Amino acid sequence: MAAGTVLAAGPVAAVPHVTDRVDGVWRSDGYDTVLSIKDGQLQEYQTTAVSCLPGDTARRTGLGDKGSVLYAGDDATVYRIRPGAGGTSATLHFDGSVGDRTLRRLPALPGTCAKTAPAGALATFDVFWQTFEENYPFFAAKKIDWQTMRDRYRSKVRDGMPDSELFALLREMVLPLYDAHVHVDAEATGSFGQSRPGTVVPSSTLDQRAQTFIAQHDLGGTQLRQYANGRIGYAELPDGIGYLRISGFGGYDKDSPAYARNSAVLDQTLSEVIRPGLQGLVLDLRINGGGSDALALQVAERLTDHPYFAYAKRVRNDPAAPDRFTRPQQVRVQPTPDRFRHTGPVAVLTGGETYSAGETLTQALMQRPAKTIRIGQNTQGVFSDVLERKLPNGWSFGLPNEEYLTPSGKTFDGEGVPPDIRTGNFLQEIEAGTHDSAFTQALAALRRHDR
Repeated sequence: MAAGTVLAAGPVAAVPHVTDRVDGVWRSDGYDTVLSIKDGQLQEYQTTAVSCLPGDTARRTGLGDKGSVLYAGDDATVYRIRPGAGGTSATLHFDGSVGDRTLRRLPALPGTCAKTAPAGALATFDVFWQTFEENYPFFAAKKIDWQTMRDRYRSKVRDGMPDSELFALLREMVLPLYDAHVHVDAEATGSFGQSRPGTVVPSSTLDQRAQTFIAQHDLGGTQLRQYANGRIGYAELPDGIGYLRISGFGGYDKDSPAYARNSAVLDQTLSEVIRPGLQGLVLDLRINGGGSDALALQVAERLTDHPYFAYAKRVRNDPAAPDRFTRPQQVRVQPTPDRFRHTGPVAVLTGGETYSAGETLTQALMQRPAKTIRIGQNTQGVFSDVLERKLPNGWSFGLPNEEYLTPSGKTFDGEGVPPDIRTGNFLQEIEAGTHDSAFTQALAALRRHDR
C-alpha cells in the first residue's frame, strides 16, 4: 500500500451476542444427546440408532462466567453452555457435576426427532435395549453378552402385552448386571433398583439406625450434633479427634434442591466443624447414598493445603465400540481459600452402602498428600453419573455410562474401592448390637499417628 493512501470506511461486521452463538442444534460427545436451543428455550432429545425422544426442557435465565449462557430446568438443573471461538463447538456444564461435555454443532435437528415415535411394547423394548447397547461400558467386565439378552427376551415381547409383564421382562434382563446405578421406573406398574449382592440400598431408616448405634456404641456419650438438614453429623472426641459423618451429598436444605444452596450450606457446616485444634478426623461415609460429586470434592478441599489429582473422568463415546471413550478429563482437588483446612491424619470409614459420590470422594482421598487410611469394607462400586432416559410408553430408566480413573488408569466399578484395613460388616454389627470394629480401628490408627 502506498504511503498516504486513505481507505474508505466500510461497514463494520456485527459481532453476534453470546446468546445468538449458543442458539442452534448441538450433539454431545457421548451421552446420546441432542440439544435444540432457540429463543431462550432449550429442548433435549435422547437419541439412539432406533429412536429420538424428547427429554428435559429448560429456559434461559441469564449469563454466567467465562462467556457461558445459563438455562434452568424445572427440576433445579442448571445448564451452563459456553460457545467455542469458531462457532462449531461448545462446552456444557451441569451445576453439581465435576466434568464438562463437548457439544458439536449440527446443521439441523435429526429427522427422527421430528417424528412421533411408536409407543408400544416392542418399541419400548427396542429403545431400552439399544440405549444400554450404545452407552453401558461394563458388559465385558460383568461377563454379560447383551446381544444374547436381546435374542432371549425380545421374542417374548408383543404389543398389547400387560404392563406388568413388560416391566418384569425389563427387570429380569438387567438384574444380572447387579448395578446400583441401573433403575427402571414403570410408574404405577412398579420400580426396580438393586445393590451389589451382600449389600443393601441406603435409606433414611437405615441411616437413622446407624446413627443411633454410633451414638450409643462409639461416641461414649459425646453429643453428635446435626447439620445440613440432618445429612451431616459431627462430634468432638477426646485427644482432639473429630468424627464427621456424612450420609449423602445433597438434600442439605429442605427448601431448596439447587446446587448453589447446597454448596453454601456445606461450606458453612464444614467451617463450623473443621477448626484449629483438630488433631485427627474420622470421616464416616458408611450408609452414604451419594449425590453431587462437586459437593463431595468440597469436603476433600478442606482436607489439604496442596492441590492434587483426584481422578479422571471419561464417557463411552462410540455406539459400536464399548472400549472407546472420550478423552479423560482430569479432576483436581484445590484447597479451599480463606478457610481453615485440616492437613493432619484422616481415617475414612467405608462399606458396601457407600455409594456413588461417597465413592468418588473416597477415590479422591486416595491421592491426598497427608496421611489417609481407609477402614471397613469395599464400597458399592458405582461411580458414574446416572444417564437418565425416557421410554416411548412414558416410563423412565437410568444407567451409568462413565468411568472414573485413578492415575494409573484403573477403575473400581463393580468391585468398589477396597479398604486398607478390612473389618467386620457394619450392618451385621448394628443388627447384633456389638462393637463397631471399623470405628475402633480408626481411633487406634489416628492415635498411633499422633504418637
